[in-house]
Amino acid sequence: MALTTVLAVTTLLVLSVSTPAAAQAASPPAFSPAPAPAPEFVNLTNLLTVAGPFHTFLNYLTQTQVLQTFQNQANNTDQGVTIFVPKDSAFSAIKKPAFANLTGDQLKSLLLLHALPKYYSLAEFRNLSNLGPVSTFAGGQYTMNLTDDSGTIRLQSGWANTKVTSSVWSAYPVAVYEVDRVLLPKAIFAVDPPLAPAPAPTPEAPVADVSPAPSKGKVGAPKPSEDSTNSGCMAGGFGYMALAISGALMIML
Repeated sequence: MALTTVLAVTTLLVLSVSTPAAAQAASPPAFSPAPAPAPEFVNLTNLLTVAGPFHTFLNYLTQTQVLQTFQNQANNTDQGVTIFVPKDSAFSAIKKPAFANLTGDQLKSLLLLHALPKYYSLAEFRNLSNLGPVSTFAGGQYTMNLTDDSGTIRLQSGWANTKVTSSVWSAYPVAVYEVDRVLLPKAIFAVDPPLAPAPAPTPEAPVADVSPAPSKGKVGAPKPSEDSTNSGCMAGGFGYMALAISGALMIML
């Protein structure tokens, strides 16, 4: 009896020790989650060259090396970048001396004003519209105000009020939006820069004379002149007088 009890206790101890190990061995191995795919590298030079009429803005970015700043922010940080790109026509609408007279630092600050050091989709601008002035890449007093007007994103900075006219590229970490005016901060421009003169209107083509041509008589029948008409009248008058005198003489005879 005692031996049976000892065997039963030993069996229970073996089962209690071996069961968790066996269960652990029977469970499938756990795998670590796959890493998130790296964001796609975006070449801003190629994007702005192909996407639209942004040659003036791209030339300024290259000239001031601000393009490298945006490129580094896009591909080497977790924040990304949002860029507001004026069309070529937005630059040509302002007199050239307004930009030609800027120093290198002023031009660089002007370009940095057109970007936010974070990626924002169009839907996220609604939250920014309630925050007041938003800091830009230029920092300091170079801020902008964004408002969502029934889905239309409007930007205001200094002398310029503009709006987002199209989404050129919007995929993390880069967002590029087209705007129809250049942002003109009061920290650079003491007064509103004058606009370039409007192009001269295209001259209108001369109006063709559509009045009817004068009617013509029969071919070969010249139009009687005034002198010939008067001469005929005088000849007819002398003939009547001669006939009257002849008739009077015949009666007297």
